[in-house]
Amino acid sequence: MGIPDWLVWITFGLAALQALGLVPAIRRLREPDLAVRSKARLDLLETVSTLLLVGGLLLSFTLADSWFWLTAVGFALMTAVYVAKGVRLLRARRHPAA
Repeated sequence: MGIPDWLVWITFGLAALQALGLVPAIRRLREPDLAVRSKARLDLLETVSTLLLVGGLLLSFTLADSWFWLTAVGFALMTAVYVAKGVRLLRARRHPAA
């Protein structure tokens, strides 16, 4: 059973939107504030992991070869980023700023 063309185009559109999401994260990496740069690094990793996940799906849909490993790497990286963001949120909640 083949994948419908419209699903490939939707996946390609999602990948393009994620690629556009790299621009604000890269701009925030140039900020002088350390906290903003630290959050920008996590956002950049999140965007890259989503690109890996969607790119792996897109390649698996369009090519005959299996690119599932790329999707798995993206999912693992995304999980690690969300764990780091959760730890950061819990730490900020436990020690509020004065």
